[in-house]
Amino acid sequence: MSWLPTTEPVRVTGERGLVTLVIEGRPRDLGGFSVQRVLPARERRAVGPFVFFDHFGPMTLPPGVGMDVRPHPHIGLATVTYLFEGEMIHRDSIGSHQVIRAGDVNWMTAGRGIVHSERSTAPERTLGARGHGLQLWVALPREHEETAPSFHHHERDSLPYLPAPGLDRRVIAGTAWGVTSPVKTLSPLFYVDVAMQAGTSVVLPDEHQERAAYVTLGSVRCEEQVIGAGQMAVFEPGSRVVLHADAAVRLMLLGGAPLDGERHIWWNFVASSRERIEQAKRDWKTGRFDKIPGDEVEFIPLPE
Repeated sequence: MSWLPTTEPVRVTGERGLVTLVIEGRPRDLGGFSVQRVLPARERRAVGPFVFFDHFGPMTLPPGVGMDVRPHPHIGLATVTYLFEGEMIHRDSIGSHQVIRAGDVNWMTAGRGIVHSERSTAPERTLGARGHGLQLWVALPREHEETAPSFHHHERDSLPYLPAPGLDRRVIAGTAWGVTSPVKTLSPLFYVDVAMQAGTSVVLPDEHQERAAYVTLGSVRCEEQVIGAGQMAVFEPGSRVVLHADAAVRLMLLGGAPLDGERHIWWNFVASSRERIEQAKRDWKTGRFDKIPGDEVEFIPLPE
């Protein structure tokens, strides 16, 4: 998915105690469907290596209509697509062609440059495409910013599952509670899907310096602070954080080691230097990026 920087105010509140910041998702129209954008925010550009967080849906489009994110480029990051509902086709310029379904993970490392598209499958389009999920961007460490692009798909059942009474945890990527996902990452991080029933609690992993929780359904309590749907809470480093559910809730836990320096973000490009972004802009405008086999006609033009 793609974005443009914004200068409009972002509603962010600071709190004393374990919750240092609560970030509200802001609506964004991506052309045919809307998302809630959480990161980057003015007061918080990243949590660990996560520099971008979009939540789309839940939605159901009319029969015959699908989600179509046309071919667009990336550099310097990894995209992480995770669905709660529906299915989409991922295609990219290194030849990947993959259907992603609810609970699967698509992890695409852009490195020095890749082009991809995301479109509804034919069955979804015929019936009326459903869409509910998340796309995150992970900034690559400086030493890997120009790595060769790659794509990896992991089905739901290959991801570590940690059940407990009234509590389900699935480690999407990275390491949490001593368990490591098979998804290959290039920096220390964690990304976890958590479902909680009323009266349950979850303790956040403590091995990562930067940590946050995003609520997709319901609300959780941390001390006296309530974090509701569409909000991301950022927590005090090194603290023991316990989240409590008074009713059913779905949330995502994420974070990791701080970035190894400043990152610049413009449109779909992430880099440690502005010059590298300017080069990527020129390359996309002049057609120097590789095309996607089977999806060569359409593309998203460089914003002017």
